Amino acid sequence: MLTRRHIRVKVLQSVYAFNQTAYQDIEKQEKFLLYSLDQMEDLYLIMLQILVEMRDQAQEYLVKSQNKHLPTAKEKNPSKNFVNNKLLQLIAEQSSLSEAIKKKKLNYWKEDDEYVRILLKSLRQQEWYDAYLAMSAPTFADDKDFVVKMYKEIIAPNDKLYDYLEDKRLTWLDDFPIVNTALVKVLSKVSAKNVKTVLLPELYKNEEDRDFAVTLFRKTILNEEKLSKEIDGKTPNWDTERIAELDMIILKMGITEFLNFPSIPVRATINEYLEIAKEYSTPKSSLFINGILDKIVKEFTEAKKLNKIGRGLT
Repeated sequence: MLTRRHIRVKVLQSVYAFNQTAYQDIEKQEKFLLYSLDQMEDLYLIMLQILVEMRDQAQEYLVKSQNKHLPTAKEKNPSKNFVNNKLLQLIAEQSSLSEAIKKKKLNYWKEDDEYVRILLKSLRQQEWYDAYLAMSAPTFADDKDFVVKMYKEIIAPNDKLYDYLEDKRLTWLDDFPIVNTALVKVLSKVSAKNVKTVLLPELYKNEEDRDFAVTLFRKTILNEEKLSKEIDGKTPNWDTERIAELDMIILKMGITEFLNFPSIPVRATINEYLEIAKEYSTPKSSLFINGILDKIVKEFTEAKKLNKIGRGLT
């Protein structure tokens, strides 16, 4: 589920936090780095669970409407396409999801069910929702298309839900777009045959990704003085003290990758940090960082400091 860019962002935030603390404890900050990465899995679980909760609340609403003193004809014979949605039923049946929610104590939507009601209210205002309810016999593909559309257009962009998640855990702010993308991909390809292997993806693609996070963090911190010297003299129009702190950290992380990760192409490293700079630093940062890293790469290449393996990695 985690991408290397997301890992780099988390490392950037952790190095920045480390630099801001009066009492610098690298072990403590490393634990928080791994904790913040692990939190993404929790967010994925509750966003998957909210789909089931929306269906369950919709079912309760139908029952209450039918039991009204004077129900309308529509309330007496409502469409059950949503509450009988085959994909949502498949998700609800997975014990691995319910067990994970219980084990991690993530049953937020039972306690804060008003957010589920907010989403349902928004859903009921959509013409495509009415069109789905009007279908005579939706197929599994129809049900899947509906759930994906509901997630993309109702759940993911909801501001009140976003604010709620921010209040719950600050680390989820940067995780939300990543989780949304991952969930839409999963929902789009899940089926009765693959649900047990596809529904709950591993947080890390492999152990190498976790090692990448720890090594990048540690070597950026522990080689602070050496990395600063590599940058000195490369910024003729800038005093190093005037360079934005995030830009300095990005530069140091880039140099750390050049020197310690032989399987990562130089251009891939530069491109990743340029994108991160565009999102997290100043408007001109990416141009500045690109220029400095290019100079450093040329210098390292001439000095044969780069030890890249594989074709096309320099």
